[in-house]
Order: sequence, then C-alpha cells, then structure tokens
Amino acid sequence: MSQTRARGAIIVGASAGIGEALAHELADAGYAVGLAARRTERLKAVGAELPTQAYVATMDVTDVEDARTGFFELVEAMPSVDLVVLSAGVGTGNRDLEWAPERETIDVNVRGFTALATAALEHFESRESRERDEYEGDGNGNGTQNGDTDGHLVGISSVAARFGNPNAPAYNASKAFVSTYLEGLRHRQATREADVTITTVEPGYVDTEMLLSDDPFWVASPETAAAHIARAIRQERSHVYVTRRWRLVSWLFELLPEPVVRRIVT
Repeated sequence: MSQTRARGAIIVGASAGIGEALAHELADAGYAVGLAARRTERLKAVGAELPTQAYVATMDVTDVEDARTGFFELVEAMPSVDLVVLSAGVGTGNRDLEWAPERETIDVNVRGFTALATAALEHFESRESRERDEYEGDGNGNGTQNGDTDGHLVGISSVAARFGNPNAPAYNASKAFVSTYLEGLRHRQATREADVTITTVEPGYVDTEMLLSDDPFWVASPETAAAHIARAIRQERSHVYVTRRWRLVSWLFELLPEPVVRRIVT
C-alpha cells in the first residue's frame, strides 16, 4: 500500500519580502514550512501566523559552512522536505565601487546561494536513494512510494540578470550567476536518477527593502509575487518572470545592442 507523505518546504530568506509572503502561500497550500534567515525573532513571528507547523532556523548565508550545517539540521527536524526556496539576497547601489557592499553582495547572492543550492540537491538525491531502497522493500515492490518527484529547488534570481548595471554592478552580475547556475543544474539533473525539478524565478520590481522604483505599473507586491511563484511551483515550471510583463523587458535587453542598453541604464 502506498503512503502519502505530508509535504514540507524550506524557505531561506523568509523573514521579509517575497520569502515571508511565500511562506504564507505554501502554508495555505498545506506545506509545513521551515523558515531560515538571520532575524530569529522575526522568523518566530512569521511562523506564528502560519496555519501549518513552522520550524525556525537562524541562518547567516555568508557563513557558508554554518549555513549548510543549519540547513541539514532543519531538514532533520522536519518530517519531510520536498521543496527548497532560496530567496535570501542583498543588493545596494554602489557606483563608487566600494569594496564592502560588493563583497557582501557576492557573499550572499553567490557564495551563500551556491552553498545552499548544492545542499538542497544533496538532500534530494540522498532521499531518492533511500526511497528507492524502501520501495524495493522485500524484493517484490512492497515498500513505500508516494509517486511525487524527488524534490523541487526554486532559486529567486532577477530580471537584473539580463544586463549589466553601472549603479549596482555586483548585484546584476550575482543574479546572472544565479540564473546560469540554475540552468546548469537543470542540465545536470537530466542525467541523474533523482527526479528534481529546478525553477528559476526572475522578478522585476517587487515592493521590498531593495525596491528601486515606485511606479505602480511595474512594482508588484510581495503577495502578488508569491502567488506567481506558488503557481510556478505547482506547475513545476523551469523558468518564470514575475510578473509576466517583465518577459518583454528581458527580451528587449537581450536584443538591444550594448550601446543602446548603456544609454538606458546610465
């Protein structure tokens, strides 16, 4: 007899913005949610508002070894982790190229992201191996299997990945890394036994602490962004723009000659 397992999700960067809003979306969909970020008290407050079980882990992704250890401890604390969303990110204007903000952006958006993306895949692939053994059971296929994929990794990148930004060069470059890295992981998973879905999310302007525009036509609320992301998760999309109008902006930046892009962004 097959057994249906309760679903669980970990959101890294869940204390505010898209991560917090997505925690509510996933909990409303029935997920137990692991909340990870630096602000412990804020995470506890978010968890207290959720209708499902919440698990809190204090995590500073710039300390990559500690973050990976904390991730695996959170996995062990939860009954199941089927979905991992990497939403932690920083960005700041830095036209003068001061080293401290450039380093922080790289530490969070590149090193921290990669450390946890690889940890998530390690978890999903090891789980696939364990569940395959369980499914074999007594040799007659009488073990357990829930028929779902082996896991789902979601990375929050940005439309900023599509062009260089003279005002925040490290931020746009770091998001280009995130998008390209996730694409590489999708190609890799096509050759692996574990059936892991990998989704790249590229939002435009979202009303968060990093907001660079106040034009209501272009700015989405965190709740709107989270709803789009939750839909992409349900549909197991490989890539999604948030909101969809940013697809056209992305295409334009890819088609325009560099001198034209330079006039737009400077």
